[in-house]
Parts: sequence; C-alpha cells; structure tokens
Amino acid sequence: MSDDITISLEEAEALSNKVLTHNGFSQNHADAITRSVMAAQCDECHSHGLYRLIGCVQTALNGGVDTQAEPTITDQAASVVNVNANKGCSLLSFEMGKPHLIEKAKRSGIAALAINNSFHFSALWPEVEALSAERLVALAMTPSHAFVAPAGGTSPLLGTNPIAFSWPRPDGTPYTFDFATSVVARGEIELHRRAGKSIPEGWAMDSEGNSTTDPVAALAGAMLPFGSYKGSALSTMVELLAGPLIGDLFGHETQAANAEKTGKPFHGELIIAMSPEAFLGKDAESHLNHAEVLFENILGQGARLPSQRRFEARARSRVNGITFPKALYDELNALVTQSQR
Repeated sequence: MSDDITISLEEAEALSNKVLTHNGFSQNHADAITRSVMAAQCDECHSHGLYRLIGCVQTALNGGVDTQAEPTITDQAASVVNVNANKGCSLLSFEMGKPHLIEKAKRSGIAALAINNSFHFSALWPEVEALSAERLVALAMTPSHAFVAPAGGTSPLLGTNPIAFSWPRPDGTPYTFDFATSVVARGEIELHRRAGKSIPEGWAMDSEGNSTTDPVAALAGAMLPFGSYKGSALSTMVELLAGPLIGDLFGHETQAANAEKTGKPFHGELIIAMSPEAFLGKDAESHLNHAEVLFENILGQGARLPSQRRFEARARSRVNGITFPKALYDELNALVTQSQR
C-alpha cells in the first residue's frame, strides 16, 4: 500500500481553506494563505506547501497570530508603501500592499513595500513572481527567529533569512530564485524529523556546538549559514534591511509562538520592485531580450536555471493533481474536525 495520496488541486485548495477557517482564520486570511501554500505544493516545494498549515494552526492556538487582523496601509513616501500587519499573517498584507507597490514602481522606477508586525511562514518566490508577472524586477527578504549561528559562532543569532528574486522573461516563465541564507530551510530539517531520517552532515550543530546529523538535535541547536562567512554576511544584510531600515525587529528579538503563549513571532519583510520601462523607456524591450543571452548561455552549458524544476512540477500538478504523504493528509483532515480550544 502506498504511503502517498494524490488529490486534485481543487480538493487540496478546499482542504486548506477548511483547515484555516475551522481554526479561526478569517476568510481573507484563509484565502491568502491557501494561495501561497497551494503555489508551493503545486511546485512540489513540500517544505512550504500544505505541511505549513499545521504550523499556522498551532501558532494560532498558541496566540502567536491574530487570525482576524486587518492590515493597515500607509502611503509612507513617493516610492514607499508600508503595511502594518497588526500581528496577522504577512500574506494578506502583501496582497493588499501589492497594487500600491506596483503603481509606485511603474511611476518612479523603483519602489519598496515594507510589511511590519507580521507573522511570516511562507516561501517568498510567489510574491516576487507575482511582481514579475507585472513586468517588474522584484527582490524580497525577511528575517526569521534566531535559528542560525553566525560563521565561526556556535549559538543561534541569525534567522534563516531568505532572499528571493524574480526577473520577467518574454516567454512568461520568469527567472526566479528563492533560498535561505542558511545551508537549508528549517522546514527541510523538520520534514526529516517527521520522516525519522538523518540530515546531511554540515547542516547544523547540536546545543553543544558539535556537528550533528540528528534532526532533533539540530532543531534544538543551531543551523549553519551557507558558504560560511558569505552566507553569514548576506543573512546580516537581511536582518538590517528588513529590520531597522523598516522600523522592525532583528530575528533574535522575536520568539516562535509557544504553548505558554509568551512567544513574539512578529517581524518585518521588505519587497523591492523595479520597472524596466521606467529605467529604459522605449528601449526596455530590447534590453529585456538582451538578458535572454545570459540565460541561453547558462542553458547552453548544460546547466539549469533556478526554478526550472518547479515550473516542470507545476505543469505536472495541473494535469495530475498533487501527491503528498497520506499521513499529512490525515493530519490535515484531523485539524478540520478537532474541537476548538
């Protein structure tokens, strides 16, 4: 008997919505979260797909997110829009701030969206791809809780601090990357723990500062930055740009939600959008076509572009539905029927 189950995209979307609304999320928040986790699941990014609903529900039960919060939008400056999530999930804040960001970027050439006081759990690539679909070049970043030791250190101080970038292309499939500045996303270690599998050497240290392949010890210890001091420096940059620059916290000043309801999982996110048309005027199209030379030369060497596998998975999912562990499917359905606490 297979340990996996395959369901249609419509069934998965309905399940996500039921999980969230049953556990107190407003319809607007449930819709925004569902769009994000479904985008990841369709692209077979399992660590940021339907699995993340469990964390959303647990965070809500632990008082770590306001499931009914309405974001507040401020026209901060000519090229800056600010959205205060008011302790709600960041995804609804992004969706509400996006039209303002697009308008400012297309008018001024470059603009920024600062999201403050938000609970953030999601992949960043759906956000930058939503902007590249508007023919904008996009960059996004956010700190997370202190999970990662700086290069040469042994204690958690930095977040996994992802960075995402998307560049619009003529064929409609953007050049996109999204990666943690840690060796791996924390969700990957959590998935290894759930599966009872060891993690590769070099991902993390235990609480004593020793290298470990035990996911439980890794989650209790510290993750490592990718590329040693290079990843550590990029992670520090994210802390500064998506922290003090936008009036928000460092990752180590936040804490994940907990059963005692003393956690403070709220922090910031910075999204920057740039308009080729504003930069280049009538020459924008020719320069965007010129960019294709770089991509063609990468592919011509037998290398692949970031996100190629995601786009291939997306095409499969649209035809075949999504396949994921039956145990996760059962766990999600249990969240729909559990009593509210």
